[in-house]
Formats: sequence, C-alpha cells, structure tokens
Amino acid sequence: MKEEYVTDESLHRKAVEWLGRAGRHTGRREQMLQRMESPALLVLDMQSFFTDEASHAFIPAAKAIMSTVGRLMETFAKSGKPIVITRHSLTESEEPGMMGLFWRDTVREGSPASKLTDALPAVPDAIHLRKTRYSAFQRTDLEAILRKSGAKSVVVTGVTTHLCCDSTARDAFMRDFTVYFVIDATASWTEDLHVSSIITLADGVVVPVLTHEIIQSMEGMR
Repeated sequence: MKEEYVTDESLHRKAVEWLGRAGRHTGRREQMLQRMESPALLVLDMQSFFTDEASHAFIPAAKAIMSTVGRLMETFAKSGKPIVITRHSLTESEEPGMMGLFWRDTVREGSPASKLTDALPAVPDAIHLRKTRYSAFQRTDLEAILRKSGAKSVVVTGVTTHLCCDSTARDAFMRDFTVYFVIDATASWTEDLHVSSIITLADGVVVPVLTHEIIQSMEGMR
C-alpha cells in the first residue's frame, strides 16, 4: 500500500491540483493567509522510520517534500519564529496503547528508526519534542511550548498526512490555534490517503496552503 505519487518535478503541479480538489471547502483561504499571526512551524516525524528506504514504513513521497520542508525551516529560522521538530518514539517502559493494535512494531527510543533524517537543514534553535501518539499534543508539552513562544497559529508539515499530521492539526484547532496545513510539505503512503485528509481537514479545520504562500506571508511580516 505505497505509491511514489509525487516527485520533486511534479510536486508543485500535483499540489495545485490537490488544492483545487479541496477548493469548494476553502472559501476564506486568501483572507486567512493574509491575516496569519504569530506562526510556529511544526515538523512532524521526519525520521528514519518513515524516510529511510530500507524501512518497511518508508514513505516514497517523503523524498519529494524534503526540499519544501527544508525551505520552510530556513524561512522560520531566518524570521526568528519558533520551530518544533517531533520524533515518534517510545521508551522500553512505555506502551503503544491502541496504536499497538494497528501496527506491527513500535519505534523505540534510541533505535536507528527513531533518529531524524539528516536530509533536512540543521536549525540550532529548533525545539525537539518526543511524542508517543499520533497527535503531537497528546502526552507532551507542545501546547505550553507554543503558548510560551507567543504562537497564535501553527504551520503543519511532515508525515504522515492522514495520521500524525491530521491528528495534530485537529488538536491544534481544538486549542484555538489557526492551522495552516502545507499540502506540498506533507506526505502519506498513497495519494488517496493524502488527498482525502486534505479535503476533510479543509472543511472547517485547517487552511490548506502551498509552501510558497507561507513563505510569502512570512516575508510580509518583516
């Protein structure tokens, strides 16, 4: 159940197509982009478990979004805005809970699978956060970190679109953050999973956006 449904060359064209498919749910998109306020960047689970081709959980489309995620990281770092980078991993004493019923293994802290990919730029001031559930808000200090930084909106990137990214976006919405979901900087195992999540989230939860739109909005804040 894997597809390399997008490449570096086709990413922008495909993302415009996905945005069009979600279009009827995005009536206030332009206004929301113009009023983006105090954003924080969330980079979810860009770790070897999902980005290493030798892993059974490898996401082929993750290769295509490395450049867009990297550009966003560099833009936020340059602007002095907060960046939170998550890793999904459990210590030996932690149980996976319901996730253990769906997945055949658990990413354990300290294992090669738990390590972040080195394909993304190093950002010394980024905040690193370990998580144990799909949502980066569950059983972590993410909300406190964002409140302390003054963030009023979050920009969601990473993997996987329909699980960790989707769950985190919904939890951010429930906590009254404005959520910008970067559709060319998120990826899943298949195009159907990726696009279905974008369409349902766009209907009342997130503002679906492209990387260059976020960068333009950030430049307008300077």
